[in-house]
Amino acid sequence: METVTIRNPGMAWDMAANILFPPGFDAGKRYPAMISNHPIGSCKEQTSGNVYGAAMAKAGFVVIVPDASFQGGSGGGPRWTEDPEQRVKDYRDAIDYAQTLPYVDPERIGILGICGGGGYSIKATIIDKRIKALVSITGVNFGRLMREGFSNFDPVGALQNMAAQRTAENAGADAQINLFVPASLDAAKAAGIADIDLLGATDYYRNRAPNAAAGTRMLVSHAAPAMAWDAFAFAETLLTQPMMVVFGDQPGGFGAYRDGMELYGRAVSKNKELVVVEGWSHYDLYDQPEPVGIALARVIPFLKQHLGG
Repeated sequence: METVTIRNPGMAWDMAANILFPPGFDAGKRYPAMISNHPIGSCKEQTSGNVYGAAMAKAGFVVIVPDASFQGGSGGGPRWTEDPEQRVKDYRDAIDYAQTLPYVDPERIGILGICGGGGYSIKATIIDKRIKALVSITGVNFGRLMREGFSNFDPVGALQNMAAQRTAENAGADAQINLFVPASLDAAKAAGIADIDLLGATDYYRNRAPNAAAGTRMLVSHAAPAMAWDAFAFAETLLTQPMMVVFGDQPGGFGAYRDGMELYGRAVSKNKELVVVEGWSHYDLYDQPEPVGIALARVIPFLKQHLGG
């Protein structure tokens, strides 16, 4: 593995990324490449890197695993901004970088994203035809989630609160940074939380894969753009590349099941595969060996079919 800096064109900061190499890597050869994108609130050292990135590298791909701008090891401020359009730009900048590497075949680049990173990867694929194959792992349309559960189904009220908070911060008030998940499973249970996704997120980020670079938080005053964003816009006319959509059959509050079904139905792609992992939920697909193994048994052959390797 190598940690690199990716220039963010037109911006005042760089992105941090890990590059994972196949066994027996030979810099004199050209390999298919994957951009592997972390969930919202996560970082490159978690599931996008140490689970799916590692598996794709082992299967023969060069894998670039970036940290989102404003988060993890990447630059940009204010910190913990969650801007969907910037995330899509980050991925496209990662492709720019991959195409400069002498050991990457610039015509064989794919993208994989998990949770919100899956939604962002979908939008990147819709608009960037350099991406030759798409994999969404328990992907979520973050704009839809913001308008629904993350705003308590009051998106206009949430936007009004965001506007008031931004005004207050401009006048010198402290920033409001909201956690995506409770501080612990005990705190979640004490708050009466029963949703399988929120409990799964808490267990993953607080117990199974804690990492100081994973913020699991969002700056409220800069969250408004996500409210009017749609990961799936124009999928029925523009999402033409081969795609695989993976999610568990135990739906939870983050909505990967419904979003996966919607995307699969809407995408115009003539080569699309739906993988429903029976008996497992959203966060099981982050790191649990059995559901991850089921997913990868479909994902790796799909990528080899469309990218070679």
